[in-house]
Amino acid sequence: MTGKIYGNFIGGKWWEANETFPVYHKFTNEVIARVAKASREEVGAAVEHAVSAVRTKALAPYERYEILMKSAEWFRRQKEEIASTIVQECGKVLKDARQEVDRCIQTFIASAEEAKRIGGSEIPIQGQPGNNSKLAFTIRVPVGVICAITPFNFPLNLVAHKVAPAIAAGNAVVLKPAGYTPLSSFRMAEILAEAGLPDGYLNIVNGSGQEIGKYLLEDKRINMYTFTGSPSVGKQIKNSTGIRKVTLELGNNSPNIVHKDAPDLEKAVRLCVSRGFTNNGQACISVQRIYVHRDIYDEFVAKAVTFAGGLAVGDPEQEETDVGPMIAEKEAARVEEWITEAVSQGARVVFGGKRTGALLQPTILTDVTPEMKVVCQEVFAPLVSIVPYDSIDEAIEAANDSDFGLQAGLFTSNLQLALSAAKRLEFGGVIINDSSSFRADIMPYGGVKDSGIGREGPSYAVQEMTEERIVVIEL
Repeated sequence: MTGKIYGNFIGGKWWEANETFPVYHKFTNEVIARVAKASREEVGAAVEHAVSAVRTKALAPYERYEILMKSAEWFRRQKEEIASTIVQECGKVLKDARQEVDRCIQTFIASAEEAKRIGGSEIPIQGQPGNNSKLAFTIRVPVGVICAITPFNFPLNLVAHKVAPAIAAGNAVVLKPAGYTPLSSFRMAEILAEAGLPDGYLNIVNGSGQEIGKYLLEDKRINMYTFTGSPSVGKQIKNSTGIRKVTLELGNNSPNIVHKDAPDLEKAVRLCVSRGFTNNGQACISVQRIYVHRDIYDEFVAKAVTFAGGLAVGDPEQEETDVGPMIAEKEAARVEEWITEAVSQGARVVFGGKRTGALLQPTILTDVTPEMKVVCQEVFAPLVSIVPYDSIDEAIEAANDSDFGLQAGLFTSNLQLALSAAKRLEFGGVIINDSSSFRADIMPYGGVKDSGIGREGPSYAVQEMTEERIVVIEL
């Protein structure tokens, strides 16, 4: 892809533009592509093509199924090429990029299956007086045009979680991918077109989120917005869309509680530490806060440091690399500042903490306090903090002491404690004996508080992306 120029993908064609922006290899910092910036007129054209597609090229459920299944097979055939693109544009290590392609395939397959399951139900209105001659039932219909705005950290699978269910539900999409990582989305568009998706069902516009987002939010022809990103932008979208539908996934500072009766301490250490550093810590459900019972705290910290010391940091294209560069040097520098600030406030670096360019060494902190940025904000980096606690009530209270509520983890052998904590932890997902970062792509995924509204996962996304309509027939 070196030096290749991409336009905006509108109505099944690539539209060139005079102004472009570079996409960098996140490890070498070389320019690997240039991408056209969309104008207000091009954004409007993308929406117009989407509107036309849903009005004039309606796809039957089985047609949607076939297109998505064919696409999944194309992803499978081109796995290594697509994984390489993810590594270059995102900085994700090769093993994780391959896993992302595998997950994208499953997201497409699950979405294809949901296309054939969309339906309503009979309403027993004859049970009320005066309705004996009527039949009532519901159907589900597409919302129409969906605007999808996606982040950089999973440039293929998070796009798949918006695009594939939208198509399964019969909608057209205008996609604005992250400027850091648009190339994976372009490959998805090409694959869907090859699989038979009619022109206009997927359109891609590129540029700054602030500028392109403004154009998209102002267009009243868009029926729904689905966004993954920062709480500040999510709130702006919510405030700008009025009564139109929105699904927002806005992040977390994931807590994980390791109780003294954890069934396998070695496994708990491995899962908490590795999932804090996987994807270079840049995932909404990456482990960030680890609360460990005081009886096992010292042992846990020692094992965590040993495990972190065995991780390979460097070139993400190398098979053996575990942690690669962050998305940009400025983000790594931000986290380095947070670490320095935390240390000045009394925190202790027990592993890592050093930065070279965009490469931040996996970092473990102890002696942190709830007010430190590394604890109370979303760090989005390969950094975890380990905090001791004395009672499970104290740990749950500390976990809940957050503006976020996406997912939490708990390690315990006590079933009663696990079920009680599942009710008391204020999160969209509670993961028992695995880390907060566990996600199966078919499960409902979303949070509470500043972590957002609505749920992803193909079955749940299809429900969000359709409207329920009542039909009443006089017999």
